[in-house]
Amino acid sequence: MPDFAYIARTSTGQRVEGVLSAGTQREVLSALSAKDLFPVQVKATGGKVKQAGALKVRPQAMSQFYIQLAALLRSGVPLLRSLEVLGRQSANPTLHKIVDDLHARITEGDSLAEAMGRHPRAFTDLSRSIVRAGGEGGFMEEALERVAKFTDQQAELKSRVMGALAYPIFLAVFGVSIVTVLVIFFVPKFEDLFARLRAKGELPVLTDWLLFVSDGVHQYGLLIAIVVAGLVLFARQRLMTDEGRWFVDRWRLKLPQAGTIYRNLAVSRFCRVLGTLLAGGVPIVRSLKISSDSTGNRVLAAAINEAAENITAGESLAAPLGASGHFPPNVVEMVAVAEQSNTLETVLTNIADSLEKETWRRLDLFVRLLEPVMLLILASAVLVIVVALMLPMLKSAMAM
Repeated sequence: MPDFAYIARTSTGQRVEGVLSAGTQREVLSALSAKDLFPVQVKATGGKVKQAGALKVRPQAMSQFYIQLAALLRSGVPLLRSLEVLGRQSANPTLHKIVDDLHARITEGDSLAEAMGRHPRAFTDLSRSIVRAGGEGGFMEEALERVAKFTDQQAELKSRVMGALAYPIFLAVFGVSIVTVLVIFFVPKFEDLFARLRAKGELPVLTDWLLFVSDGVHQYGLLIAIVVAGLVLFARQRLMTDEGRWFVDRWRLKLPQAGTIYRNLAVSRFCRVLGTLLAGGVPIVRSLKISSDSTGNRVLAAAINEAAENITAGESLAAPLGASGHFPPNVVEMVAVAEQSNTLETVLTNIADSLEKETWRRLDLFVRLLEPVMLLILASAVLVIVVALMLPMLKSAMAM
């Protein structure tokens, strides 16, 4: 009997992961439902399904798939027939395999969202949740179109962020490379020249320190590399744990400047997804549980799930969001006003647009400040090395 790895949420929104042995995926879903767990992702751990689930497709191709599937369904073409058409027309071999697998799973009785769960690298948790909500709420076409739009927005966001950070990253790599080359290959050429001054104790401290670093890299370079690699692997393993991920998510929100940019992007995604689900008629508590995954941050998701619990108890949405301290005060105020005026869907979309514009302004300013800072650091590092090498010569010249 094969094993199935699952990710689910409790009635309070807590994330639960585990492995179950069952004959089919539907048996796993039934077992989770019996435990009052809401499935988010279920996939077999065996070789064949795992290989299928490892398939990944570019965001542009996935967006086109969502749009085409929505258009076929809107035209009255049944889901299975629509997948057959898209499978034949797809010029992307990876997407073709995924669509064929979706067709096979749905034929066996899975829903579209359940079939998408077999391919976690192609379909995100958020996209599957929205499709599931669309299927249950009777607005599948709109759900697919929204997923396509979100996919395009995420791809554009990633492209813009990477484009903005490309030059600073280049400066960082270039600076580290220059300093490494100078320390390893250039500085040792002066060691014999400064040996007499070092023996007399007349070598400047800065020069002595530079030679010490250069000697250490030459003698223990391999050991240093092994230790650094070991520390990186250890840190990576620790950060992959649940506790480590919570630490990273908290740390991201507390970063100076960059933390504000990251938080605004996460909150804007949450507001846009929540507004879309509410406009589609999905109940607010369920909408909050689905949209919490869109933040990509466990700290924010926990605050949103807590807000969902408070709403179940009869409280407002704005109060718990504000009490968490992770949402901008102006966003909380706008949500509070929108709740009173019954315009939450529209206001959430406006909040998302406003936060995105503010984020791009902050990101542009951050990059403009980062570039001269990195140039200054690079120039300072090179200057320290040059001064350290010139000091003994100047000292000898002054002594003559």
